[in-house]
Amino acid sequence: MRALILGGTSEARALARRLVAEGWYVTSSLAGRVAEPKLPVGQVRIGGFGGPAGLARWLLDNDTVVVIDATHPFAERISVSAAEASRATGVPLIALHRPAWEQTKGDQWLAVSSMSEAAALVADRFQSPFLAVGRQQLAHFADDAHGRYLIRCVEQPSAPLPPKRRIVLSRGPFDVAEERKIMRDYAIDCLVTKNSGGSMTYAKIEAARDLKKPVVMVQRPVLPGADFASVVHSVDDAVHIARKIAWTA
Repeated sequence: MRALILGGTSEARALARRLVAEGWYVTSSLAGRVAEPKLPVGQVRIGGFGGPAGLARWLLDNDTVVVIDATHPFAERISVSAAEASRATGVPLIALHRPAWEQTKGDQWLAVSSMSEAAALVADRFQSPFLAVGRQQLAHFADDAHGRYLIRCVEQPSAPLPPKRRIVLSRGPFDVAEERKIMRDYAIDCLVTKNSGGSMTYAKIEAARDLKKPVVMVQRPVLPGADFASVVHSVDDAVHIARKIAWTA
């Protein structure tokens, strides 16, 4: 049985291990945006497919039984391609997306629907923001000449950046004490993050809560293919659905 995992997340790596251990022939696809990604077991391919049509051809050419979208919840482009390719080919789609974080007592969340909305809010209300949003959308903040930004990334960003900035290159997971320290050391007055969910990066949310700092929370986009895909929130559930698909293939 052949499975394609659209990966790059810890859940995708865990899923690849589980399926390979059960005898699946697994190919994991990574976007290639990080120079030294953590690699899953099984076969690995780096880079895009050439849009939905290219992904559809790949699924058919490789006799794929199931495609599993286990990408980051904000990886919209590949999720759209997965949904359209699944619909076009009839190859079943499992969408493994970790549950979103939920606001709890003590949180001061300012919910926004896009990164551009987050940038406008930050420029209007804050002086010393902590950007923990990855590298891809930092350009939204580049026009703010007044804010003093702390920007944390895994690798050096290449996008336009705000003129007053400090860049910290680091890869998580981080613990709460570390997150509290960095917020104190840089006199942070708000945290800006995506609602990625999961435990790997939740410590920054806890630290902001402890320090009574507002969090500008960018909400998730609508999941493509949610009307027909098998949407699950855990590796166990993804494995269970994959088994059922294999039994009927």
